[in-house]
Amino acid sequence: MLLAALIVPVKSQAAQFSGSYLIQVCASDEAGKELVPGGHIACQAYISGVLDYHNLIRSLGTAPSIDFCVPDNVSLNGVQKTVINYLIRNKDDHGEFVAAPGVALALFESYPCNKKKKKE
Repeated sequence: MLLAALIVPVKSQAAQFSGSYLIQVCASDEAGKELVPGGHIACQAYISGVLDYHNLIRSLGTAPSIDFCVPDNVSLNGVQKTVINYLIRNKDDHGEFVAAPGVALALFESYPCNKKKKKE
């Protein structure tokens, strides 16, 4: 019986970052020192995942519903600050939900794409 119990798969929860959790993981003090050891790595990896997925969607010719264009000269540290400031300002809207939409909206707000109008 014990062996059978060990073989039965255990239902697992999908790992999800909420907006509040991302704020906590990305937090730093006034000197820029992270408050959670290794937090900036996890924070920037999460944000990079959203950026990578966004770029994948664009490369497939599918228009993302929230389109943003982060300039090449913006560092990942700069992107992190932009995202965290947005999430803190909008914590009531994004705090309890999956962080990815909040990340996308933060990037859209700060780095909208400049679309040229076509001549008719």
